[in-house]
Amino acid sequence: MVRLTVDLIAKYASRKNRTQEDFGKYVQKVTHLNFSAQNIDSIDDLPFCKNLEFLYLFDNQISQIQNLDFASNVRHLYLQNNRISSIENLSSLKKLEKLYLGSNYITIVEGLDKVELRELHIENQHLPVGKKLVFDPVSLNALAKSLSVLNISNNNIDELEELAVLENLSDLKAFDNQLKHMKDLEVVLKKWTKLRRIDLTGNPICKNPKYKDRIIVQSLTLEYLDGKEIKEMERRFLLNWKASRAARIKNNERMADEHAACVQFSADSETPSLTLPFHHSDSVREQADYLDLAHKQKFERKPLPRIRERSQMKTQVEEKSEVTSEVV
Repeated sequence: MVRLTVDLIAKYASRKNRTQEDFGKYVQKVTHLNFSAQNIDSIDDLPFCKNLEFLYLFDNQISQIQNLDFASNVRHLYLQNNRISSIENLSSLKKLEKLYLGSNYITIVEGLDKVELRELHIENQHLPVGKKLVFDPVSLNALAKSLSVLNISNNNIDELEELAVLENLSDLKAFDNQLKHMKDLEVVLKKWTKLRRIDLTGNPICKNPKYKDRIIVQSLTLEYLDGKEIKEMERRFLLNWKASRAARIKNNERMADEHAACVQFSADSETPSLTLPFHHSDSVREQADYLDLAHKQKFERKPLPRIRERSQMKTQVEEKSEVTSEVV
C-alpha cells in the first residue's frame, strides 16, 4: 500500500526535473495535487501545502479521511471510489465547496456541520443488503443555506422529505433509487423554490400516470426533468389545464352546496315540492313546465282504452238483449 506523504510528492516533482530548491517553492505554491489511481491507502500530514486548493485522490484504497488540517484552503476534494465508510475530520476545511465521495462504503451522511458545501456527490454507495443511505439532521441543517448541488443516485432512497430543508437546492440527481409516492415528492417540490434540474430516472415513481406533468406543474422554476428541457409552452398548457380543472371542481362543489341547501330548506318547510338544485334561466323553466304538462297529459290518457272497452261491452249486452226479446 502507498501513503500520501511529502516524499511521494517530491518523487512526483522530480519526474518534472525539479531541484530541491525548486521543490521547496513548489510545495508552498502548489494549488493542485493529483494522486488518483496510485493505490494510496492513507493520507499523511502535508504541512507545506498551505495553498493547496484541489486535491484529487479518487480510485485509491483510502479507508479513512484524516490528516487534512493542513488543507484549510482546499476547495475541491475528490475521494470517490475508495473504501471510506465514514465522513469525518473535515472541520478544518473552511473553504471546502465541492466534496466527491461517490462509490464508497458510507451509510450515513454526517460530519458536515462545520463546512459550507455547495456540492455534495455521494452516489453509488456500497450499502449492506436491504439498507439505504440516511442523513444526519445536524449535517442537513448545516447545509440548508449553502448546498445547491446534490447527487444521491443509486442509494436505495425511498423518500426525500428530510431533504426539504435544503432551501437553496438547484440541482438534484436521485436516479436509480426507490422513490414511489407522488404526493411525497410534491411536498418537497413546493419547498425547493430554486430547483432548476432534477433527475429521477429509474425510480418506480416514473411509472405513475402523468408523472412528468405533475412535476412540471408543481415546480415552476424547474428547467430540466430527467435530462430533458422543459419547454415554456408545455408548462403554460399544463398550468392552463390545471386552472381549468380546478375551476370546474370548485363550480361543482358550489352547485352541490346549493343543492344541499335547497333540499334542507324543503325538508324544514315540510311542504312536498319539486326543488330545483340550480339557478335556471327562463328557457329552462319553460322547458320544465312543458315536460311537466306532457307528463300529466300522458297520465290522463292512460284510462282511455279501458273506457272504450266498457262502452263496447255495454253495446254487445244491449244487442244480445234485443235478440233474446225477438226470439221470445
